[in-house]
Amino acid sequence: MEAAGSSDVDNEFELAVYMYIIFVNSSSSFYSHQSIFSSIKPDMMNNNCHGWAARDESGVLSPYTFTRREVGNEDVALKITHCGICFADILFTKNSLGNSRYPLVPGHEIVGIVKEVGSSVHHFKVGDRVGVGSYVNSCRECDSCKQNLEIYCSKGSVYTSNGVDFDGTITNGGYSSFIVVHERYCFRIPDEYPLALAAPLLCPGITVYSPMLRHKMNQPGKSLGVIGIGGVGHLAVKFGKAFGLNVTVFSTRISKKEEALSLLGADKFVLSSDEQQMKEMTDSLDFIIDTASGNHPLDPYMSLLKTGGVLSLVGSPGDEIKLSPASLLRGMKTISGSLAGGVKETREMLDFCAAHKIYPNIEIVPIQYANEAWERLEKGDVRYRFVIDVENSLK
Repeated sequence: MEAAGSSDVDNEFELAVYMYIIFVNSSSSFYSHQSIFSSIKPDMMNNNCHGWAARDESGVLSPYTFTRREVGNEDVALKITHCGICFADILFTKNSLGNSRYPLVPGHEIVGIVKEVGSSVHHFKVGDRVGVGSYVNSCRECDSCKQNLEIYCSKGSVYTSNGVDFDGTITNGGYSSFIVVHERYCFRIPDEYPLALAAPLLCPGITVYSPMLRHKMNQPGKSLGVIGIGGVGHLAVKFGKAFGLNVTVFSTRISKKEEALSLLGADKFVLSSDEQQMKEMTDSLDFIIDTASGNHPLDPYMSLLKTGGVLSLVGSPGDEIKLSPASLLRGMKTISGSLAGGVKETREMLDFCAAHKIYPNIEIVPIQYANEAWERLEKGDVRYRFVIDVENSLK
């Protein structure tokens, strides 16, 4: 992700902060509503699990053994094969928000193979290929949950790592050998789709797919602008092309031009710091996906939208949005925001990616390389997502 005047690292960090604050603030009332979980035994916590965890604010990871809860009636236990690395992992382990609980096992882009299912599980069986995303629980009672928008649960979604689950236990993420999750929050990975490539779809993938479907950015022949081409932005480009859109990438760095056009297949590249190039794009776009974080004005981009155009924020543009009301009033334009997605649209996204052969650009690393991968991520040295080969490296 990218913003004018900021690095990819700053953008990833600020988006992670923004999303985490929303989870924390929305969860305060959730834990008093536990009736729906009465069928699961909360004291079944005797399954040893191997992982890598941070012990303190240094964020340094090292081997760690802990326990998972026993599989409940509606639970799925999966052996983890791969886990994507997100900047939020670094955020949590370094206690950047002052709310980290140690030891802390990060990871929320999880894929693996089902090894056990509860007696009341109807959608999965042993041997299925399954993914788990950024949350592992929600109230299932509020309007958002009833509309399959669990990420916006009014009582608070339970984060996959460093969250507090319904029984008071701290959630541990995917830098580990296996995980136990209620079947509602598991996603079948299509048989033909490589597991390693599926991991990033469960965070950056659904983050762009959800608003694109909500705002009908899937109409062939329409035009899409993508601001920034980091872990999230590069998938916005790929989805845009799969939807048949004419895609323009905006970046403050001319060095991004070649990868935008040749590697990702964008139709056009615009150096957003070049006023003349920006002016030439006036009234040319139906949609914009803004993956950038950090302070950046939106007015220059709003002027690029056609009448009735939509700009969707999936990054975090600093502490406040800088925008003239006239940018909305003139042209009947819209700005919307979006986090990840609900379980229904996540399932749809995975099937869409398999059908259209949409694959993230990844670098696979062993879990022993996780600390070095984090150092590289902080420097912006990855195109575009690290994925840990958990199955073959965690012993």
